[in-house]
Amino acid sequence: MGLMKICLLLFRSILEKEGPKSLFRGLGPNLVGVAPSRAVYFACYSKAKETLNGIFVPNSNIVHIFSAGSAAFITNSLMNPIWMVKTRMQLERKVRGSKQRGTLQCARHVYQTEGIRGFYRGLTASYAGISETIICFAIYESLKKYLKETPLASSANGTEKNSTSFLGLMAAAAFSKGCASCIAYPHEVIRTRLREEGTKYQTFVQTARLVFREEGYLAFYRGLFAQLIRQIPNTAIVLSTYELIVYLLEDRTQ
Repeated sequence: MGLMKICLLLFRSILEKEGPKSLFRGLGPNLVGVAPSRAVYFACYSKAKETLNGIFVPNSNIVHIFSAGSAAFITNSLMNPIWMVKTRMQLERKVRGSKQRGTLQCARHVYQTEGIRGFYRGLTASYAGISETIICFAIYESLKKYLKETPLASSANGTEKNSTSFLGLMAAAAFSKGCASCIAYPHEVIRTRLREEGTKYQTFVQTARLVFREEGYLAFYRGLFAQLIRQIPNTAIVLSTYELIVYLLEDRTQ
């Protein structure tokens, strides 16, 4: 209840001070980055899983862990500049009477003031966040295996079974992401701090120490409630849709 009240107060404060448009800061880079990042991630995950299944016990936990980890590493390395610009736009404070920087203007400003390296601020924290992806997929794949082995009541044409399986996968994805986010969330706070302009935060370890010393352990979980509201439905839809597409493609090739 306390977290909900804080979120509402922040929401009201942003609206009063910066207007409704401020709620959509960073939307441009987000729209540009979401589709390519998902495509890269799932392509790498599927390829790694296919390769590792030939080395280790097929569909074992070690296969899922290494597949998720390698896919996240490649995706984070490629997409960090886009997420960096998005975060910088979200953190930018609007001065009364001044015009908000657009996506290209923000990217140009980062390049002019910090060079190419500026686009990779927070990358170490993103690498630390691979643990979240690994936890999420390890739990998800275990739940998916359990759902496949559990007999489901089905109608004559199998429609009821398919819809139940789809909803089951959505629930599995939501639960997996919720657990992973709660465990690995501190890296999100550290990454955001590292991406601030003119910040005193320089490296992953230095930032973690500074936040802990100045603000305490609870500071690492600021914004967790908002993160869960955003990520859980997102992940549930993305993973279940991915499974549906894979199912349809496999069904067509048979």
